Amino acid sequence: MTRRIGLIAYPGFTTLDLTGPLDVFDIASAYVPGAYEMIVLAATPDPLTSEAGLRILPHTTFAKAPPLDTIMVPGGSGIRDKAAAGPIVTFLKARRRTRRISSVCTGIYALGESGLLDSRRATTHWRFAADVARRFPKIALEPDAIYIGDGNMFTSAGVTAGIDLALAFVEADLGGRVAMGVAREMVVYLKRSGGQMQFSEPLQFQARATDRFADLAAWMVGNLKKNLSVEVLADRAGLGARHFSRRFAQVFGATPAAYVEQLRLDEARKRLGQPNQTVDSVAASVGYASADSFRRAFERRFGVPPSQYRGRFAA
Repeated sequence: MTRRIGLIAYPGFTTLDLTGPLDVFDIASAYVPGAYEMIVLAATPDPLTSEAGLRILPHTTFAKAPPLDTIMVPGGSGIRDKAAAGPIVTFLKARRRTRRISSVCTGIYALGESGLLDSRRATTHWRFAADVARRFPKIALEPDAIYIGDGNMFTSAGVTAGIDLALAFVEADLGGRVAMGVAREMVVYLKRSGGQMQFSEPLQFQARATDRFADLAAWMVGNLKKNLSVEVLADRAGLGARHFSRRFAQVFGATPAAYVEQLRLDEARKRLGQPNQTVDSVAASVGYASADSFRRAFERRFGVPPSQYRGRFAA
């Protein structure tokens, strides 16, 4: 069975919003020949230029589009203008019964104008969440999520989240083994830690840090198995332990120990979703000397034992 994916293009689309999902389906089709047929659709057959200057030629127009299994609308400056998005909105309304209709990033503006998201849960890029909520008050917006599905409507956060969403489609269509193969080929996670803030903790850390703390988060993430005591972290920051602890809490609103635990547990949650991992091996890999202490910390933070979480989310 070949599933036809329609990717909508328009002047001023964000390049990766379109090409990221396109590559996901293309690689999946290498694993399962004939699984997908990708078609780039536009209002006219003329060449289109992305925000980054990439020029593409659509395969066909909205008027000539064949039946589609899935529609994906990328974001970009060209879709945030109501008049410019008009042809896309008209097309979406005409294809409202398509099995899956989805947006990447600010592609939600076209879905919002179509009314197809009214009373549905949805998400978008964090920077545009307030504007989307203002323009489309009938949407139940959840601005922290990576992607959300509600019925046949799917929305995702900014840029690379389109890859997450496309991988979720592949997993639903072809199974976890194929989706994992595609994720490995693209060197991305099959599932980012679920539930998920659009900002990772290290990114939030680095965004707030403007001095000697700036490089510390990246080092911590790469060395979770090592000793991350206050003394070790203070030494790397070039501060005394008491001064470091006080500065750290002032800037980040948490003690160093609490923040280290948060990093370790978030990374453990990702690793529990990978094949050939046990609770004990994951605990050791993120720096817990005792599997029992890891289990207690994990359940305290996420509300479920790590074994139960692994059973739910492992690919």
